[in-house]
Amino acid sequence: MATKLDIATPVIEALPDPPKKYDMQQYGHCIDASSTLKAYFGRRGDVLVSGQGYLIVSAGSVRDWGQHFYPDCVVAFGVNPKSIVSRNGYVISEVGKPPDFVMEVASRTTSSRDETVKWEGYANLRVPEYWGFDGSGEGYYSRKLWGGRLVGDAYQSIEVTEEADGELRGYSPVLSLYLCADAQDRLRFWDPMTREYLLTHIEARDRAAEAENRAAEAEAEIARLRDRLRRSQQG
Repeated sequence: MATKLDIATPVIEALPDPPKKYDMQQYGHCIDASSTLKAYFGRRGDVLVSGQGYLIVSAGSVRDWGQHFYPDCVVAFGVNPKSIVSRNGYVISEVGKPPDFVMEVASRTTSSRDETVKWEGYANLRVPEYWGFDGSGEGYYSRKLWGGRLVGDAYQSIEVTEEADGELRGYSPVLSLYLCADAQDRLRFWDPMTREYLLTHIEARDRAAEAENRAAEAEAEIARLRDRLRRSQQG
């Protein structure tokens, strides 16, 4: 009599943390960008907004310096974000597609690769859009804001215009948003549908606190009016 084999479900191990160190200024811009986009796309369960993990073709290539990158911000649509996060990296062969959007933030140690090696590398990985932002004020990049759209096998530069107030703007068809670099070296995202900037996590927190305060004040005022009415009825 044949016995039933007990086949265990294979466990996919998390990739190791990439050997990347951020400077504090770069890290702040990365957190602001990722948190803003996470809040914007948060209602959708099939969108990944992440960063700081590997972007590789296959798990085996994590050992090969020339075959992987770890971008500062990644956006991918139509994916299972939880499985990618638990993997601790974006493995294109496992996800089934490259991410739709990648952004690098300038730093003193990586900037030279961002505009050269990664410009070609992300194109080879078939990432539809690649953006770079320099909020350092030190001119690590040749331009404060730039982007590329994949056409064929290479990126074509996305037009970035300068507004009257000095703000730089470039439109991302992938995100349906404008990326904006203002005179204070901040990166903002502008929604052409609402004609407003997306809130940063700090702005969203402050606005929520203001709404709670207004609600508490309104509730206290209602309580005072009810008490006044009760006293007038008793008198």
